Amino acid sequence: MEPRVLRNIVGGKPVETVGGKTSEIIDPVTEQVIALAPVSSAEDVEHALRTAKEAFKEWRRSTPAARQLALLKLADAVEARADEFAAVESQNTGKPLGLTRTEELTPIIDQLRFFAGAARVLEGRATGEYMEGHTSSIRREPVGVCAQVTPWNYPLLMAIWKIAPALAAGNTVVLKPSDTTPMSTLLLAEVAQEFFPAGVFNVVCGDRDTGRALVESKIPAMASITGSVRAGMEVAASAAKDVKRVHLELGGKAPCIVFADADLDAAVEGISVGGYFNAGQDCTAATRVLVHENVYHAFVEKLAAAAAETKTGRPDDEDVLYGPLNNANQLARVQGFIERLPAHAAVKAGGHRVGEVGYFFAPTVVADLNQDDEIIQNEVFGPVITVQKFSDDDEALEWANGVEYGLASSVWTASHSRALAFSRDLNFGCVWINTHIPLVAEMPHGGFGHSGYGKDLSMYGFEDYTRVKHVMSAI
Repeated sequence: MEPRVLRNIVGGKPVETVGGKTSEIIDPVTEQVIALAPVSSAEDVEHALRTAKEAFKEWRRSTPAARQLALLKLADAVEARADEFAAVESQNTGKPLGLTRTEELTPIIDQLRFFAGAARVLEGRATGEYMEGHTSSIRREPVGVCAQVTPWNYPLLMAIWKIAPALAAGNTVVLKPSDTTPMSTLLLAEVAQEFFPAGVFNVVCGDRDTGRALVESKIPAMASITGSVRAGMEVAASAAKDVKRVHLELGGKAPCIVFADADLDAAVEGISVGGYFNAGQDCTAATRVLVHENVYHAFVEKLAAAAAETKTGRPDDEDVLYGPLNNANQLARVQGFIERLPAHAAVKAGGHRVGEVGYFFAPTVVADLNQDDEIIQNEVFGPVITVQKFSDDDEALEWANGVEYGLASSVWTASHSRALAFSRDLNFGCVWINTHIPLVAEMPHGGFGHSGYGKDLSMYGFEDYTRVKHVMSAI
């Protein structure tokens, strides 16, 4: 089968790039080329940004009701074509088809509808006379053109997290998807053109140079990226030169603290699913488990058994929890962590590639690790769960907080007071109690430290795409 030829969506229609350069999109299941995507030049990017800037003149003046209606219509269209979206996402990423439909398309539709509603409930202080003879009021306004970059682990979901609040607030968008997973984002942009004015939502494909041109342009008022710490630092440094607003959702190294009074079976089930779902390619994945010494060996044994029962495979296999890693580089990265394990580490399950074709990696458990080990300190982004043994609450807290990331964490205990104390003291943007990984549209998602700043989802995420203006008049 001939590879599909993809095109940017700019100004409401597919467009050719100036140089005509393309990159191959590889199916991570078969390692075959399934599409050719444009590699946008700086000139292509600037054209898209100018288009978005022109569209902003009218879109910023649209009513919240109009923006809500457009997003609701988009949500309905995605719902009507959910099977198609799931199939495209599954083909491009290798994700299990059934789980993509239930675990990703369902929240995607819900989140579009949430931000559609958010468009009409902006908060602000009451208009009033705060100085004698003067009336003050607050305006919440869109920031302008938003440059957005999304990752390859959840291509469509992350696109929604970016565009829904931005468009709901009255901004216009130029979004660059990951160079390995542009297909579902382009489909989304194609569908969206029916409901949004031309130029409001634009997609340009490309590589790191494309993303760099997008962020460095003078046109965007805001740069938003979900990606690696390295990429986030580059975006922040670039944006600082032009004093752009920046929104960063970067890596994670989530600690899961299992105390001696925890329900071990529930903890093993929750952590194994939270660690292996989407092949562990999730910044909030349950990758780093700290277990009290009294239950350490029992927990490791149970977790290794759960890993042995967890299945990876092709998207059409209904029994698999996860598919392949996204690309050859990521497979090599995960393998490298295992190859460099210190002598004291013990691989209790997995630790190897599965099959000779496709980027599949076995569900893996690595135990007996120390706090300063590379695999503890750095994000693996694969189906690898590490386990450490702690002796008391102070040590557990010190080790849990002893990384540069601060996105998500979980506490597994029967003690209400301990759960409250750790939810206070853990330096992570989310603390789950006796669960791990659920997210809802109404609650914020975002981290501290090297995990970035700004919030996705919730009214906090919506407000990140607005600016506050004080208006005062004499009376």
